[in-house]
Amino acid sequence: MFDLDRQPVNFKNVLIEMKDVSELMVDLAYSAILFESKEIANEVVNLEETMNLLLYQARITSILGARRLEEAESMSGLLQIAEGAERISNAASEIAMVLLKDIRIPAKMRLALPEAEEVTIRAEIEPGCDLDGVIIGDIRLQSTTGMRIIAIRRGRFWTYDPDKETSLKKGDIILAKGPEDGIGPLYRLLGVPEPSEEEEIEQALDDLDRAVLLIVEMKNISELAVGLAYTALLFDSRDIAEEVVWLNERMDSMRLQLELWVLEAAKRVEHVEYLRGLLHMSAFADAICSSAFSIVDVIMRDIEIPPIFQKIIRESDEIISRIEVKEGSFLSGKTLKEASLGAVTGMVVLAIKRGDKWIYRPKKHVRLYEGDYIIAKGRRDGECRLLALCKPEDE
Repeated sequence: MFDLDRQPVNFKNVLIEMKDVSELMVDLAYSAILFESKEIANEVVNLEETMNLLLYQARITSILGARRLEEAESMSGLLQIAEGAERISNAASEIAMVLLKDIRIPAKMRLALPEAEEVTIRAEIEPGCDLDGVIIGDIRLQSTTGMRIIAIRRGRFWTYDPDKETSLKKGDIILAKGPEDGIGPLYRLLGVPEPSEEEEIEQALDDLDRAVLLIVEMKNISELAVGLAYTALLFDSRDIAEEVVWLNERMDSMRLQLELWVLEAAKRVEHVEYLRGLLHMSAFADAICSSAFSIVDVIMRDIEIPPIFQKIIRESDEIISRIEVKEGSFLSGKTLKEASLGAVTGMVVLAIKRGDKWIYRPKKHVRLYEGDYIIAKGRRDGECRLLALCKPEDE
């Protein structure tokens, strides 16, 4: 039987936990593939059971909470969002099952995953380094390096999604995720040499190379789509919702292109079983993007989003912010590369609004100007740092 006493007490808390758990599952699933860890993959599958229980409670709570037609319509929108989060978790669980079923992934795929926009690294805490013996909440790692710890291994045991009270000790193996420019600051805290830059990919790419790079792009787009979907709901923005719809259509085209390249590569690959994993990876990225589409469908069908949804986003582990770049601020006139927001604040920029124009997934060369609105996701202390950078420097 479902134990209500052990679950969140209201719909808001259920949705907060569903959002947090589904995002953690995606991070851990890709980490399991990257580091070939069946332990992490098993944790993803276990978390899927948690999501099933949360969805069950969301359904029960929505039924109990709707007394009038208007309330039922709002509840139906929130329930659709909950089901979208559960679909994301299903996709993450399927990614983990690739590893647990011993479906092979080409080495090129693992080498390419660190080229994604948000990278995952594994590092050991050495005796005497700046992280040895500290509590995560005391160092604000994400807002100072841009990297957030998603798992810690101590001996044979893993701690997933550690909270701010978790301590770090010598010998711990940490999995950290964040923007590429956050790798250096984290390695300096660890007291180890920074990794050398990868050689640039040659111009002449074979079909397998193209397929691998396309999967990395599909991963980036699927994660962007989820971030934009929650942003669209938070600000009740049809413009952002339509961008998610477009990303979903683009994902369908990319998957068809990938299948063609994989079939072409099969003519020249000795062990074609390695190609199965690529097809699975593309299917899961597509499923995550489709889940984001189902979330914004609430907006596209003009279903009312109750004010409680803003609290859900603002109280989850990763919040979404909209901050204006003021005249005379540190960021005004700087490119994203010059500002290095990922390393300085830990916030990931999803979009920039300039007048009536949106710049989605802005590249490092994009310059910020006064009046721009930055849409970013990250931790609350990172939001405070970003706010400070957007204010006039003489304030």
